[in-house]
Amino acid sequence: MPVDHYENFPVASLLLPKRLRRPIEAIYRFARSADDIADEGDAAPAERLASLAEYNAQLERIAAGEPVAGPIFSPLAREIAEWKLPLQLFRDLLDAFAQDVVKTRYASYAEVLDYCRRSANPVGRLLLHLVNRATDENLQRSDAICSALQLANFWQDIAIDWQKDRVYLPQEDLARFGVSESQIAGAVCDDNWRQLLAFELGRTRDLMQSGAPLVHELPGRMGWEIRFTVQGGLAILERTAAVDGDIFRYRPKLRAFDWLLLGGRALMM
Repeated sequence: MPVDHYENFPVASLLLPKRLRRPIEAIYRFARSADDIADEGDAAPAERLASLAEYNAQLERIAAGEPVAGPIFSPLAREIAEWKLPLQLFRDLLDAFAQDVVKTRYASYAEVLDYCRRSANPVGRLLLHLVNRATDENLQRSDAICSALQLANFWQDIAIDWQKDRVYLPQEDLARFGVSESQIAGAVCDDNWRQLLAFELGRTRDLMQSGAPLVHELPGRMGWEIRFTVQGGLAILERTAAVDGDIFRYRPKLRAFDWLLLGGRALMM
């Protein structure tokens, strides 16, 4: 279960209650396709932004009760109406994807978390609405889990993002540890770099663990789904730490037999 953008989305998981698979798949198709608009292919930035604006226009049609068509928005409109899902969460996702088109550096950790608030947290919040558990405390814990998953993805994919001219490491942290972007470009893994990455991994681990009690508030199989999600994220952080900073040559990922380990850890939560 690599922590990739939306690859850890619990689509059609055997752990999910059958009644939730249709709305979750509709949400996934929307998020995945919009993310691809922002991130895949060779379209110019203006073209990407125009396509995302059309997605926003479709959401406004749904909000106005107007008909929408197509394999993405027709099912999505049905599920939004049936489950009374907040449209703002879908708008937040689109806002984050549009930001990815135009913003490639982040001055502070607070800026990165604000991106996570829109790029990752809406997914967890939508799941809570689907199981009628969207209390303030549960939403805060879900945000912690989702932001931690997004951050784990960033630290896992520093080298890949560099090829897209993106650096999600906060500029304030690069300066604090005496690391320059030229080190990322040159795949230089010195003590300063290792200390920086260890700092980010530790902070992300703490964030994930702060949200972990959410699993006890979720019903049945959804609770188990989130148990595995949390443990998968923690395991990726462990794997990232295990390469001793050299994420340039060894992209951390989980293998099939790791599910046994995750299952054991999930039982202990």
